[in-house]
Amino acid sequence: MNCYVSLQFLLGLSQLCPCHTDMTNSKMHEMNRPPRSHWRAKRSWVWRSFFVQEELTVTEQHVGQLRSNLDEGDESLVYLLSGEGAGSIFTINNKTGDITAIKKLDREEKAYYKLRAQVINVYTGKPVEPESEFVIKVLDINDNKPQFLDEPYETSIPEMSPEGTSVIQVTATDDDDPSHGNNARIIYTIQQGRPYFSVEPRTGILRISSQMDREAKDQYLVVVQATDMLGLPGSLSGTTTVTINLSDVNDNRPIFQLGLYHMNVSESAPVGTSIGIIMAEDSDIGENAKMNYSIEDGSYIFDIITNNETQEGIVVLKKKLDYELQRQYSIRAKVTNSFLDKNFPKDENSGQTTVIKIRVEDADEPPVFSHLEYPMEIAEESPYGSYVGTVFARDPDVTNSPIRYSIVDCSLFNIDDNGTITITEPLDREIAVWHNITVIATEKNNSQQVSEAHVYVQVLNVNDHAPEFFQYYETYVCEKANAGEI
Repeated sequence: MNCYVSLQFLLGLSQLCPCHTDMTNSKMHEMNRPPRSHWRAKRSWVWRSFFVQEELTVTEQHVGQLRSNLDEGDESLVYLLSGEGAGSIFTINNKTGDITAIKKLDREEKAYYKLRAQVINVYTGKPVEPESEFVIKVLDINDNKPQFLDEPYETSIPEMSPEGTSVIQVTATDDDDPSHGNNARIIYTIQQGRPYFSVEPRTGILRISSQMDREAKDQYLVVVQATDMLGLPGSLSGTTTVTINLSDVNDNRPIFQLGLYHMNVSESAPVGTSIGIIMAEDSDIGENAKMNYSIEDGSYIFDIITNNETQEGIVVLKKKLDYELQRQYSIRAKVTNSFLDKNFPKDENSGQTTVIKIRVEDADEPPVFSHLEYPMEIAEESPYGSYVGTVFARDPDVTNSPIRYSIVDCSLFNIDDNGTITITEPLDREIAVWHNITVIATEKNNSQQVSEAHVYVQVLNVNDHAPEFFQYYETYVCEKANAGEI
């Protein structure tokens, strides 16, 4: 074993040594002397702490010397080495006790080695000192750069966060010896990301140094450098990139695309008809961009419905329109955020308004009767052509088309183009007291435009019948009946 020096081999060498006889005689003379314990030297190992520097490329590196205080330099003692790395990493000069490292060492791989030392008397082959354990420490050099083991770093912070807000903490580690000088003492600096971010040199905590607007830029890549030896000459460094995403806050109010909208609607449009769409834009996202539309002047004719999916405002009709009464409307619409942010002033969260001008388009409408129902009356037995009553319908359009009247499925009455109703034959109240007729009004210029009204004619009674008995009466009376007897 190359970590030991064989005792037998050493004894053999002593026999070949030219001065062996003298040494033997001397030792025997000494051994024959009477014991004098009062002058015996105190036996103990004498050495200092052992250190070896890592990463040296020289073939051999002197580590230190093992020595016993019994060693008088007469080569009667030999030193033996055992333990971790003995013979393979560390060798010893058996005569002088000098220890040498014969391999390049890496402190980060192994920081110290435990070995045992023993000193043997060449002549007796017995130890003159108790075996002792000692440690060879590997001295650190700055051969490792700081590394960020938790990367990649990514985080999110609200936009417009105030200066000094903590963003994230990055941590670098250095495999060098933290107890040896400044090799593992790290400071942090910003390589990319100013002026919006700064880093605390000792802790690696990233902080905001300038407010940021997500609508201008929503992501930042910050490069942080970790440097050992506190940045002194000979230091090593490593970098990492921190991805910082800005989350949205409701710092923008919705704004209409147009300051004035023009819309058209036919007067014939039914209630609930969609007239047009208005649209506002909000630079925020998510819930912060949700909007509500309303009519600011409280119009009772129009309304605005918010489409929550498209964020559009749909203008709808709440009441029937009449072109002949009003041909244009102007309403003011308002848009506000659905969710307001208490961190921002009211004026930033207040709504914006726009004007909507709605033009009513004329439609070819059917005739309009002056009444939907007309009650009339006529005496029974009135002669043919007698007057019953008059209905009236007009064309509501600007064209004012002439009207033609007609009666549906009733031959007892007649109507002329003036709406005058007459009878075609005498009526008998005893046959029918009421006659319900339907009058149709049709535009002469457009026969498709028609409307109808209901006429209720009551037949009035006249005294045109003599009394009649319901049956023939036949009776008898006795010849001697008294006066007044029934």
